[in-house]
Amino acid sequence: MDAGGAGADFRTERKPAVPIGPRLREYLAREGREVTLPVSYERLRGYNQSVPLIERDGTDTLWETVAYPQDELESLSQGLLETYASLRGEGGMRVFRHVFVDRIDYCAFGNSQPFRIRIVNAYNENHDYFYVKIADASRIAGLELEHLLSPNRMHYLTELSTLVEEHVTGIPGDRFAARWLEGTNYHPVRLAKELIKFEERCLVRLLGDMRAYNFVVAVTPDFDATSIRVRAMDFDQQCYNGRIKFYLPGSFKENRPFVDLCAQHINAATADQYRVEEKSLIHRRHLAAPDRVKDLLLALAELPLSTPDRVVELASGLADHHKDKGFLGAKDMAGLIEHSLDRLGRVLRG
Repeated sequence: MDAGGAGADFRTERKPAVPIGPRLREYLAREGREVTLPVSYERLRGYNQSVPLIERDGTDTLWETVAYPQDELESLSQGLLETYASLRGEGGMRVFRHVFVDRIDYCAFGNSQPFRIRIVNAYNENHDYFYVKIADASRIAGLELEHLLSPNRMHYLTELSTLVEEHVTGIPGDRFAARWLEGTNYHPVRLAKELIKFEERCLVRLLGDMRAYNFVVAVTPDFDATSIRVRAMDFDQQCYNGRIKFYLPGSFKENRPFVDLCAQHINAATADQYRVEEKSLIHRRHLAAPDRVKDLLLALAELPLSTPDRVVELASGLADHHKDKGFLGAKDMAGLIEHSLDRLGRVLRG
């Protein structure tokens, strides 16, 4: 992350949901994303009671635990289990008979107004989550670009106006900054490296609003150290905002602790090295599925992912940042992403 960029105060208006267009729907069906879902988002909105979900220390989570009429609950729970089985594997319910729906939570705070389903294993009480959201085309674009261009595979399903997403495992960035950053249970240089690479991914594929509460830090013990990965968990602001700093996580005041960490442990030459490494990896992933990326961008070009004035503003910002006037010829956000990906090959070849 850029040590000189943090501190900007971005107030984000609620982004309107973009309906899935015919070409994107065709793409999703071809890639196995568009399926018949047992439970729709609208059905989950039929709850009749809710109570605030409070953490053990008394903190309000901004989620509510919701309840449903008894005559609806059994059928709904079965449908959610079938949805979870579809999301997690090809074996169907025959391999998921030992799990049950423990809780359904709802959050009115986020743009997607998600429902979070807690699934528990009856044998060992291990639990997992998945989410049911409004199917916003820009969020789906973010999920699919993450799947194609990042080191992370994203599992999600759609049907009409419903989106089902897997849970992204990790420690939310704001919690990590508050409780872990000063500790010794991780390698700070490795975290700084991952933060720099994460910022490069966000800028190349135009994923915005990566404040600390919108990404997670996944810490995995390794045989001689600790492996760390920083990954997005919210894709609502995929190529919508017109300000280039919105796509640079280091620009947000909420990320100041991470910016300071990078400045403390990584010098400019090493940061440049990590950025080039990440650009090379993104370029290789693009080359591994060029037709799929092309089809996705063609589908996105037909959708109003943002407004014309924001496209012009971002094109100008990217042209200045990269010293590349080619961005100015883009007519939409998909065109900006396309040019961003195409320039990687030219940059890497020198």
